[in-house]
Parts: sequence; structure tokens; C-alpha cells
Amino acid sequence: MTPKQGLPGLTGSRAPVAESVLTLTQLALVAPDLPSGVTPTLHHLVQHTAAVGSAYFQADTQRVLSYHVRAASGEMPQNPGMQAIAAHGLPADMPLMRALESSHVPLFFDDTQAAPETEGFSPLGVTSLAAAPVRRANGQLIGAFLMHTFKPHTWAAEEAALFSLVSGTIAALAGRLAAEEAAHLARESALRALGLALEARDGETQGHTDRVTALALKMADRLKLSARDRESLQWGAYLHDIGKIAIPDAILLKPGRLTPQEWDVMRSHVQEGQRFAQALRFLPAQAMEVIVDHHERWNGEGYPARKAGAQISMAGRIFALCDVYDALTSERPYKQAWTVTDARAELLAQAGHHFDPELVHEFLGMLDDSMGPDQPWFPGDRSDHLSSADLPAGG
Repeated sequence: MTPKQGLPGLTGSRAPVAESVLTLTQLALVAPDLPSGVTPTLHHLVQHTAAVGSAYFQADTQRVLSYHVRAASGEMPQNPGMQAIAAHGLPADMPLMRALESSHVPLFFDDTQAAPETEGFSPLGVTSLAAAPVRRANGQLIGAFLMHTFKPHTWAAEEAALFSLVSGTIAALAGRLAAEEAAHLARESALRALGLALEARDGETQGHTDRVTALALKMADRLKLSARDRESLQWGAYLHDIGKIAIPDAILLKPGRLTPQEWDVMRSHVQEGQRFAQALRFLPAQAMEVIVDHHERWNGEGYPARKAGAQISMAGRIFALCDVYDALTSERPYKQAWTVTDARAELLAQAGHHFDPELVHEFLGMLDDSMGPDQPWFPGDRSDHLSSADLPAGG
């Protein structure tokens, strides 16, 4: 094999390899997610070995049935077999994955036709293959680094050393990132479950939580919010009215109008929601802003703090639009669903009063981009002419 230009580890010196591992480790340590953490390693393997392509496969669940591509670099097979793998993953019972389950070191195959462990790769056009296991702290196989060639190739000792050192170091970090990712998804699922549970208790239109979350995420995309701010808005949407858990049923479920004293109790759900959310140590600050600020009004006549204009957080201003729009266009016990036309007109009328005027125009533009100006966001389009002032305290 002819060494590639600047190939670390193939020059006889271990120093470039060590420097590469250090750099890749630093990148993995600060990566915001698993694909970002392992992709630099895949790039490095393609650039500094004969491999034309490299990929990281990971199991989706605790009960492993298959391993799916989470990140890739370089050339991948372009055939129906690879398309099936992209869609369904590598089966957990295929010979290579079985071999990795019992191996704690990388495996190298110069000829995929000659090794029983690589059965299934030759039809993909892969002629040589290297594979390294990734494990959980308890030793369970959760993924694998693979690199391959499409032409006959004998893996050189220097390549094997580089792959073993790089993949072995990053494998430990990939396992940590996978565990963090699983914990993160578990938190998100728990937050959504809380929102759905509250929705069921207070008689909200079914699907309100998911609808306002979808609207909020589309607004985040339109405004080009960062991934972190987008997720914070999503988590805040799940929990926006969680404080209602502390409101007595006699008030929360009252069919008629509330007395002034009952309104005071109802409005206290914001402070109760803040108190509840503060107990969730992992909740981002912007998610808390949704809970605290989404009943504030641009003109300072909202609650609980009577904030005005830019004093209201961006997350609170965005979500207020999503919450009110869904309330207007959904059927509730006290009202029929508004038409989209009437709801849009109400948002425009409230620009500069209830809502940030610039965000109103962005929101209406988002609706136009998503569904057209005359299409309902979700089914249910019966006309009513209540004002947004007639909405309940929770939106």
C-alpha cells in the first residue's frame, strides 16, 4: 500500500498518532451529541488509512435486534443491500456482530469472501473490512466502528495500530455519549408524559400539548434558533402549564366563569409551575422562561409580573402565540373552534397588544409556509367569534 500524504502512524513515529488521538478525544468530549462526537474519528480513518469509507453503527434499544448507522464518512456501497442496511440496520445475529460480542479488540479481515465472520459484506462490494466493538460500562455491546475498502487490500500493521488506538479511545467516549443520549431521551419522554397527564386532567382538547410543541418547533426553525434553544422551547412547551397540577379541581374544572378570587388562584399556576420546574435540575433556563412568561403580554397587561415588550423572554413570546393560536382553533367545552381565517385576524389585531408584533408576522408566515393561508393547522375548523380575552387563564 502506498502511504497517503501526511499519514499519521505510517511514518514510523507514534507521536502523530498520539496527537491525533488527543485531538479526536477533545472533539468527542465537547461534542453536543453522539454523531458529532464520532464523525471526526470516521473522517480521520478515511483520510489516514486505505479505507474508502467508515461508519459508526449503534443499537437503538436495550434489547438489541439491530445496529443502525449513526454517522458515516467517505464512500458507502451504492446498492440495494446497503439501502436495506440503511433502512433496517445490521441484524444483531449476523456473524460480524456475533464475533464483536465476544471480542474486546478490533477485528481485521483482508478478504471478506474468505472469512465466515464477514458473511454478507462481499455482496455489498466490500472486499476488506475492519471492525471495533463499542460497549456499555457493563460490557454489553452497543455499537461498532467499521471501515472498509472496495478493492482487495491487506491491512498494514500501521493501519491496524491506528484503527485500534483511535477506535479504542473514542469507543469509550462513544459509550458515554450513548448513555447520555439515552438519559436525555428518557428525560424528554418524561416531560412530554407530564404534559399529556396534565392535559388529560384539566380537560384540554386532546392533542393540545403535541400541537403547541409542533408549532413552537416550527417557529424555532423559522427563526433559526440554535439546537439548544430549540430543544429548550420544546421542553418548555411540554411543561408550560404544569403548575395547574396545584389548582383545585373545583376551580380548574369549573364549567362557568370564575370569580375574581378564583382567577387569582388560577393565575397562581404560573408560580406553581416555576416551583415545580425548579425541582427538575436538568431543565434549561429557556424552558423555564416558557413556563414563567407565556401569559405575559407585550403591552404589560399580562401576568404574573406584568412584563412588557422585550422584558418578556423570547421563548415566552414565541410560545404565547403558539398557545393562543391552538386555543382559538381548537374546540373547547366553552367554545367552538375558530376558523383559521378568524384566528389569523385575531393574532394580527393583537400584534403590539398581546403579542410581539414582529413575531406575529413571523408566525403567520410560518403558517403560510407550513400549510397555506387557508388550511387548518389541524382538523377542526368551525367558526366562532369570541375574543382572545375570553380564553381561559391557561390559554
